[in-house]
Amino acid sequence: MNLKVEFQPIRDWADNKGIYEKGDPKTQVIKLFEEVGELSNAILENNKEEISDAIGDSVIVLTNLAHLCNLTIEQCIEDAYSEIKDRTGKMENGTFIKNKQ
Repeated sequence: MNLKVEFQPIRDWADNKGIYEKGDPKTQVIKLFEEVGELSNAILENNKEEISDAIGDSVIVLTNLAHLCNLTIEQCIEDAYSEIKDRTGKMENGTFIKNKQ
């Protein structure tokens, strides 16, 4: 999988802000929950602008969280995609349900 998104500017920004020097994975996970809460609210309100903002903010937090855990967001995405790419299943009530192995 070849990711076309460039995550380095996010890492540079976070490094410049001291997130990597003084940050902590636990605080970043709390920040992620905050962003997901905002996303949930935006979806309930069908607010496309806020949905986009919350998704983007979540990706930034996940990028920083990965870094603080000595990972890269790119590798996390590649690993997750590698795990799901060949899954089979079906859609039920708007959710993909994978077949049991």
